[in-house]
Amino acid sequence: MPPKVKFQKQEVVAAALRVVARSGIDAVSAREVAKELGVSVGPIFTWFETMDQLKAAVYQQAKERYREYIERGLAEPVPFLGVCRQYIRFAKEEPELYKLLFLTRPGTGSDGATAAMRFSRELVRPSIMRIYHMDADTADKYFRDLWLAAFSFATLIVMDDCPYTDEEMLAVGTEISLAVCKAYKEVPGLSEGNYDRDAVFRSLVETGCEKGD
Repeated sequence: MPPKVKFQKQEVVAAALRVVARSGIDAVSAREVAKELGVSVGPIFTWFETMDQLKAAVYQQAKERYREYIERGLAEPVPFLGVCRQYIRFAKEEPELYKLLFLTRPGTGSDGATAAMRFSRELVRPSIMRIYHMDADTADKYFRDLWLAAFSFATLIVMDDCPYTDEEMLAVGTEISLAVCKAYKEVPGLSEGNYDRDAVFRSLVETGCEKGD
């Protein structure tokens, strides 16, 4: 009879994910995962021919962990701001998983930041379209603009160099959200990139001068 496998595939992946969450993707090795499980390296290679295969499975599990955060954000009263809040929370609570998804080059245990951004966009797009009455293309551009701000904050957080409080970050996110949404609604052709940039800025400047007078 073949030897009984003590650990199932998902248990091996879960152990590897714990290693990543604690020490980063570069810490994943057969020895470290086996140590996490309290066994020899044998059970790992029962399920995975190479460590790259295991890392790919860990990456998918990290995406699922991230998805849970985003779905909690979508369930908040203001879904998109909820997503921003949960995105930043993910960076705070799971900094190594954040680095794996958003700060690791493609092909080194990750699909890269752009792929992770697209994954986020697919989760959020329906909510943006429904709540802000935008078509898919405008919703994607709106998401892009807000994500770039959230990405900046999250990167500062995982680098342990963020000078802003949660309240300050949320306030900035709200301001950007309002400004971008208003601009897409009120400037014809903005979302398509087909608008008179000089005329728009001139109008804004003149409006400011009138208020100053």
